[in-house]
Amino acid sequence: MQKKTNKKISIIGMGAVGAGIAYALMLKDIADELVFIDINEKIVNAEMLDIRHGIPNMGRTKITCGSYKDIKNSDMIIITAGRSRKSNESRLDLAEENIKITESIAQNIEKNYNKGVILIVANPVDIITYYLTKRLNLPYGKILGTGCILDTSRIINVIADYLKIDKELIEISVIGEHGNSQIPLWSNAKVAKVPLEEYCNIFNIKFGSKEKSVIESKVLNMGTEIITGKGKTFYGISTCVCYLAEAILSNKTVTANVTSIQKTRYGEVCLSKPSVISSEGINFILPVKLSKQEEKLYENSILAMRSVIERLANDK
Repeated sequence: MQKKTNKKISIIGMGAVGAGIAYALMLKDIADELVFIDINEKIVNAEMLDIRHGIPNMGRTKITCGSYKDIKNSDMIIITAGRSRKSNESRLDLAEENIKITESIAQNIEKNYNKGVILIVANPVDIITYYLTKRLNLPYGKILGTGCILDTSRIINVIADYLKIDKELIEISVIGEHGNSQIPLWSNAKVAKVPLEEYCNIFNIKFGSKEKSVIESKVLNMGTEIITGKGKTFYGISTCVCYLAEAILSNKTVTANVTSIQKTRYGEVCLSKPSVISSEGINFILPVKLSKQEEKLYENSILAMRSVIERLANDK
């Protein structure tokens, strides 16, 4: 009889996002074991107790507080630690401060890591994913960031509301930076397998550049809207992380718009593109056909990330 393997996830950073992810993972029974790590021992212990005290038949997951030594044998390490942005800040405004936090985390991971996929959730996710990829030098695909998976989910919801249809019928990707230079791929958008513009023409729905611009603005500013309303965003990203965790721990193959290292003519960056993900992390990035305008916007996103990378390198 084959021995059952223990599926283990360690979460570094137990603020609102870390706790939201932990709760969602527990409800879905994705892992056998969750380890919470945070510098604030009172908070991490309280979150552990609160999540653990749910009705026993709602989940079988063993939940403990731990230290960096406990990341050993994790199938997945999720990093959420870092300062959250305020409503008047962009994600890139957090770069300098959160890179310092990430360096401390990297030192501890280096001492204790022996396996597993590392998923970055902390912002600015593209910059932190780049930094950790270069810093830890793990095999390709082992380090990725949530990137534009949340933006893709958001735009699908906004389009579904506008068209008054089920969101499951909509196919569209958001690529590039998880932030101001993100790019919705309108040229590849489909509804019920029909090109979006063709679908709108069939049903006499107005969907031109003005409508696209309104939707893009809504999606781009949605995080700020949520932060203004309740202080933080955490539910949406928690379900996105669960989607990735389920694939990684169950060795399912899924596609998602996540951020990972890419070579460009301007140098290496981490940006989101549709990627194939399974137990080893990113298997490969899918080729995407872009319109000329989308190519230019993607180039702008590359340059924006290179600018931050170079500024941080010069500040050292």
